[in-house]
Amino acid sequence: AEKLAGLGDLHVPIIVAGNKTASDEVSSILASRGKDHVITDNVMPEVGVLEVDKVRAIIRELFISRIIEAKGLKNAEEFIDEILMPTPTAVLAAARLLAEGAEGEEGLGELAILDIGGATTDVHSVAKGDPTEPGLVKKGLPEPYVKRTVEGDLGMRYNASTIVQVAGEEFFSEDWSNSEIDLHNSVSRFVRNPETLPESEEDKTLDVNLARAATRFAMERHAGRIETTYGPSGSVYIQYGKDLRGLKTVIGTGGPLIFGSAPDLIIREALFSEDNPFSLCPRNPRFYIDREYLLYAVGLLSEKEPLEALKLGKKYLKRLNNHRA
Repeated sequence: AEKLAGLGDLHVPIIVAGNKTASDEVSSILASRGKDHVITDNVMPEVGVLEVDKVRAIIRELFISRIIEAKGLKNAEEFIDEILMPTPTAVLAAARLLAEGAEGEEGLGELAILDIGGATTDVHSVAKGDPTEPGLVKKGLPEPYVKRTVEGDLGMRYNASTIVQVAGEEFFSEDWSNSEIDLHNSVSRFVRNPETLPESEEDKTLDVNLARAATRFAMERHAGRIETTYGPSGSVYIQYGKDLRGLKTVIGTGGPLIFGSAPDLIIREALFSEDNPFSLCPRNPRFYIDREYLLYAVGLLSEKEPLEALKLGKKYLKRLNNHRA
């Protein structure tokens, strides 16, 4: 609290969701420096118990009251009744609805949604993530059943050069080794002009490979991992995070998957790989594409008409059949 209060250039709301005993003191410190803040319930009221719904609700309220008003969208509410939630929250709501179902209509079961964007690549999962094999010992902070991760260094345009750094040039070398076009110049052009759409065959190939790399690393970061430790009785396998190997459904959305030429090649990168056997990514899920870009709308509609939203989402998901076994 002292460090945050001392940041003179910090002018954003601060959410305090820690120990109740310390909240009053934290609030006093922040208030003394004029820092806008909100006190809410502890996100971990008991050891091993994670409760994030209150924090999510406050984030949503702050988004609506600050961001929407700043952009002048508040004036449009009389035409659209009310602005319900920011897009990422809407996609997360769609994920939960599609997984769990509504009003007697079955959902798809535990699932993940991969959202590849120009600035970030996001992964949403609705799954318990418990160990799927005997002998694994689960440790670390508890994972939320409904979880979203946002990878700010894996955006297809604003962070294209970072994707190359994360994946390594060898990831792209097979398609570029015999090309007269320089990989880094092409990537830099995407970064300088984020609105660029691939037109040449080289650009299309680069776009697919950037999306493949973003998919692989975003899913690996979202999923849990296994680490090996050694004790008196031998090796012990520790699971940190969610085990998604048994996940039955992965849904892809975002420009490269909806409008690109090779959605099957891209989304396959979300799968478990023997190259990284300690990452707990899905092994053999069904793949779907959000072909009409409707997931955010499904999430918005779910608050008012969950059954209709569920039917809409299921109707317009396109099944991909050509994934590896």
